Amino acid sequence: MDKTNRLMRAAMDSDDAFRVALGEVLDVLGMTVQDLAKKASVSPSTLYKMANEDRSPSLQVLRKIVRAVREAEGLKAGNFIALIVTRQVLDEVVERSVKIGDEIVRVREYPAATVEDAIVAAIRAERDGAVAVVCAPIVSPTIEKILNIPIATIVPKDSVTEAIKLAARKSKA
Repeated sequence: MDKTNRLMRAAMDSDDAFRVALGEVLDVLGMTVQDLAKKASVSPSTLYKMANEDRSPSLQVLRKIVRAVREAEGLKAGNFIALIVTRQVLDEVVERSVKIGDEIVRVREYPAATVEDAIVAAIRAERDGAVAVVCAPIVSPTIEKILNIPIATIVPKDSVTEAIKLAARKSKA
């Protein structure tokens, strides 16, 4: 289990589990409390209390710590959304970025021909730093169980209707 997942799970278990996990992560990364505090933009005293006493991290502080640990591991978030679909669908996608508020989020393509390909691509996308995944409904329930980032499912209303009409036309020919 990677260090960030270990920290998040420990934070959900108990303050004691988080304290132990934080100490182990610091040891493995060769960092001090002060190093992590600086990298996470958290006060050293706050981090020290979490590492040595029974102080719970707030959600905001936990996010900062996880982000800093990911960066220390070389897994800096890539500010992109992973699109996991077949090559045929990728050929039809025009947008390669999405504007959300003032921020532009890139779309990175991960072609998949099978369900197994899609699952492997999803894991790879999360490791690459994807902030979210867009995928087909056949794989989204499985991917949601294994990733720690948001999943959006493609709901092809118009294309399904067109495919049904095409099938009906072909069946009459």
